[in-house]
Amino acid sequence: MSTGGIPKRADIDPRGLENILAYTFILERIAPGVARFRLAGNHLCKLAGMEVRGMPLTAFFTARARKDVSEVLEKVFGMPAIGEFEMALESRVGPPRLQARMILLPLLSDLGDVSRVLGVLVADDIPVKRPCRFTISASHVKSLEHLSPDHPEPRQYAAGFAEPQDAFRHHAPHLRLVTSRDD
Repeated sequence: MSTGGIPKRADIDPRGLENILAYTFILERIAPGVARFRLAGNHLCKLAGMEVRGMPLTAFFTARARKDVSEVLEKVFGMPAIGEFEMALESRVGPPRLQARMILLPLLSDLGDVSRVLGVLVADDIPVKRPCRFTISASHVKSLEHLSPDHPEPRQYAAGFAEPQDAFRHHAPHLRLVTSRDD
C-alpha cells in the first residue's frame, strides 16, 4: 500500500479549518469497517443530540445504510481513497426533508499507517427530532493511487525566466568534538 501525498494527523492545523471546524471530525479505525469519532465539531453533536466522541460513525446512519458505510470506510483505509456520501434524513412519512453530505479523507497515524480519517459532515439544517439517522442517496470512492511515488503527479512548470533548480541535498551536520586538556 502506497501512502504518498497523504498527510499525517499531526500535520492538520485546526486554524486552517476555522470556517468549517463545527462540521469537521476525526475518526480512528478500531476494526475492519468500523471507525469511531476521536474529535467532532458542534454541528455533529447537535445532529446527534449528544457528544459523539467515542461513538462509531455508523451511529449517524440507518441500519440499512451501515453496511454501505462500512464498505466505503474499508476502501478509504485500505486503498487509500477519498469517500463521499450524499445523504438524506430518515423519513417515515413523505419525502426526506433534510439533505446532508459527508467527505472522508485518509490520514496517516504516527506509525505511518492509514488508520485515521479527517471528515466533514454538513447538513441543511438541524431538525427538532434528534438523534438524526441518515440514509445514503449516493456514495463515491476516489482512489488516491495516483499520488503514490510509483505514479507521480505530472510536473507543472511555471512560465518565466527561472532556470531549473537542483534538488536540495541535506548534508551531514558540521560538528566537531572539542576537548580541553588543561587539568
